[in-house]
Amino acid sequence: MSDSIEIISWNVNGIRAVANKEALKWIDERQTDILCLQEIKALKEQIPDSLFEKKYLDIKVNSATKKGYSGTMTWSTLQSDYTDICEHIDTTLEGRIVETHYNDTVLFNVYFPNGQKDEQRLAHKMKFYDDFLNYCETLKKDGKSIIICGDVNTAHKEIDLKNPKANSKTSGFLPIEREWIDKLVAHGYVDTFRYVHGDELDRYSWWSYRSNARVNNVGWRIDYFFISDDLCENLEDAFILDDIIGSDHCPVGIRISI
Repeated sequence: MSDSIEIISWNVNGIRAVANKEALKWIDERQTDILCLQEIKALKEQIPDSLFEKKYLDIKVNSATKKGYSGTMTWSTLQSDYTDICEHIDTTLEGRIVETHYNDTVLFNVYFPNGQKDEQRLAHKMKFYDDFLNYCETLKKDGKSIIICGDVNTAHKEIDLKNPKANSKTSGFLPIEREWIDKLVAHGYVDTFRYVHGDELDRYSWWSYRSNARVNNVGWRIDYFFISDDLCENLEDAFILDDIIGSDHCPVGIRISI
């Protein structure tokens, strides 16, 4: 077994805005080996150089074709064997996936679609979900171990948001969306935070900008790390860095041997 590494995922809600707030400087104080960002809202050439001092060898940016929208980015101290942006899943080219292979382990940095706009967008989200899971299953059959991180845009259980009853008909907590996470788990993917922390209450990763939601901790846990169950014995920790500000989301992470 190799030495453990730290992987952190964060929906930054605009990497240029985060740079202006100097909200990624904390990376220099941690030994983060892989950093996965979602909703960067920038082209590669628009990403500031002054985010932090730490040097990453392997950098992959997947920007949306629509400017100032969506986008994902993975920084790594490990050299990947193969990378892809999964256009067979992200068919509308919204920059939603960075796939990186490290030997027999595949890391997915994913910004899953939001379904709140209308029924058509919800249908797009559900197709994305299913196409993604099918692809992961194909990789597993090829002998790959899977790590999935990012903004899933759905809270799984009632424990994962402050007001479940009030949001039972809102996209992000609809039965059809929650059932997909059930299906993900049934296929052998483990919610690392719950695996480590059990039914710990009031742990969220996203808060509305309205009504002092973050101050009052009225939030949702919609940012996750899932791992294929063969990696559970390698998992050392899973955590939510809810003291980190700069976005409406906070970072989440794991420490694992791969």
